[in-house]
Amino acid sequence: MELISESVTQHKEKSAGFDQDRLIWRQFVEASSPRTFCQSWLQLQCRMLKGVRCGMVMLGDPDQGAFSPVAFWPDAKLSMKHLSGAAKRSLKERRGLLVAGKEVNAPGYVHVAYPVEVSEKLHGVVVLEVEEPAGPERQAILRMLHWGAAWLEVMIRKDEAQRLYEITESLENVLDLVTSAVENEGFQGGAMALITRMATILECDRVSLGFMRRNRVQVKVMSHTADFGRQTNLVRAIGEAMYEALDQHAPVLYPPPPEGLPLVTRAHEELFKHHGSEAILTLPLESNGKLVGGITLERSGDKPFTQDTVEACETVAALVGPILETKQREERWLIRKAVDSGADQLSKILGPGHLLRKLILTGLAGVVIFFSLYTVDYRISAPTIIEGEVQRAVAAPFNGYIKEAPVRPGDVVKEGALICLLDDRDLRLERLTWMMEKEQLMNQYHEAMANGERAQIRITRAKIDQADARLTLIEEQLARTRVVSPFEGVVLSGDLSQSLGSPVERGQELFRVAPLDSYRVIVEVDERDISHIQEGQRSELVLPSMPGERFPFVVEKITPVSLAREGRNYFRVEAEMEKNSDRLRPGMEGVGKVTIDQRRLIWVWTHTAVDWLRLQVWRFRP
Repeated sequence: MELISESVTQHKEKSAGFDQDRLIWRQFVEASSPRTFCQSWLQLQCRMLKGVRCGMVMLGDPDQGAFSPVAFWPDAKLSMKHLSGAAKRSLKERRGLLVAGKEVNAPGYVHVAYPVEVSEKLHGVVVLEVEEPAGPERQAILRMLHWGAAWLEVMIRKDEAQRLYEITESLENVLDLVTSAVENEGFQGGAMALITRMATILECDRVSLGFMRRNRVQVKVMSHTADFGRQTNLVRAIGEAMYEALDQHAPVLYPPPPEGLPLVTRAHEELFKHHGSEAILTLPLESNGKLVGGITLERSGDKPFTQDTVEACETVAALVGPILETKQREERWLIRKAVDSGADQLSKILGPGHLLRKLILTGLAGVVIFFSLYTVDYRISAPTIIEGEVQRAVAAPFNGYIKEAPVRPGDVVKEGALICLLDDRDLRLERLTWMMEKEQLMNQYHEAMANGERAQIRITRAKIDQADARLTLIEEQLARTRVVSPFEGVVLSGDLSQSLGSPVERGQELFRVAPLDSYRVIVEVDERDISHIQEGQRSELVLPSMPGERFPFVVEKITPVSLAREGRNYFRVEAEMEKNSDRLRPGMEGVGKVTIDQRRLIWVWTHTAVDWLRLQVWRFRP
């Protein structure tokens, strides 16, 4: 009987142990949180190993900590502080280790610690207190703990995957909401699409959007409502709730969470009491650091706003605020845009901050005032040419051929110097012919005198006079074959050195000579500036060949005839040089500046553009 009773007792103990193992495994499989999973896993791990006295699992932020216990065995009421030394050492060295009992004041026991690493990141540690095993069994305990820790890695990866899925889903919702606000061109369409989509995704009874106007919030759009009265009690209550959130520069959640910041929720409470909104969330909209409006979401009491939902809504508000504010600003009238832009710039100038803008504006104002008051000599610049006071043209005296041309343009010649020699061979032959003709006529004349033929005498005498006249003309032409300079000067034009032997006609200009000691200045003044020019005005000339030297001259005569050259009209203004130089030559060109009077510097720089603008306005004015 005693044997039977002992057998029954052992059978009951085995049945009880089997039921407990099945319960722990069920908890392990059906664990819904990391803490429950770790607690059931630790129980199974401790039951599999022999001689385990106690143990715990510590988890924390990856590679950051702080690591805190999440599971205990056999009882959470027991103190586990003596295991912290091995746990810290394992976390520091990032490896499994076995600490002898002598080192931790636990004779007969050892502390076994194994770190939990996932993707090379330290997530926690498992530490057990086990009866001191024999040599071969120590390695078996570490091996079993290593295999068992793989379940913790699975749990951590599963938890990370779940979090990643939730984050991804939240980001997709945020992107969907932002897209609904962007894809519509106008403000009203974008705002309506946004709040309707928010009401659908976030399962809200009503979503409203309002914008600041004249220091108050005006409700612009309400979900599932195309038209609503602007002055209804509900709209006013929602607007007050938005203003309450904007005034505090923070999202307002009603009923307020116990762990949140203490915020004023009076308007939200009024919305709850009079319109039955049990869960309310109001988010401020911000653009460029300025509060521009708000969004109010309303739910029933059985679906309160969670912290994750609040954070997602804050992200949406931060993204759509600038988008909606830009759409609303773009729909303003043009004159309203100009007024608002001017007011904004004026507020930046007169208000606090924007120091750089104010310094730049002050500097520009100083520059404008300086140029408006500072006066300078107003001078008109124009192309200027030096001409000889007298220019003499040397022409061909008769038809002939060029024999010699010893001078070229730029050569200085003396008075009476040879500048061209014409071929005289034909003239000499003609002179010889006429001389022979005259001698024959003289013989005929003497013969008629001897015979007393009076008529023949008269005829012959007339022919002799004709021959004398012809010889006189030929002699004069022979004298003119030497073309000489009429006075001392410089040759301006006429290069015949490459035309020797070529024919010339009577009156054809061969050279142009100007004196060296007297010049006149021709200033080509543009027709737009001719009204400022007067006789007696002092001026200066600078030549490219002598850029460091200035030649003063005085205006003497204004030619009242406009000439055209290179697409512009100009007047010839004659002036007299006050200073001569041996290096000056007729034909030199430079830039002359005629001094008019003292004018303001800003007028000097802008009068040309102002005159052109006046002309264009007059041209197109009816």
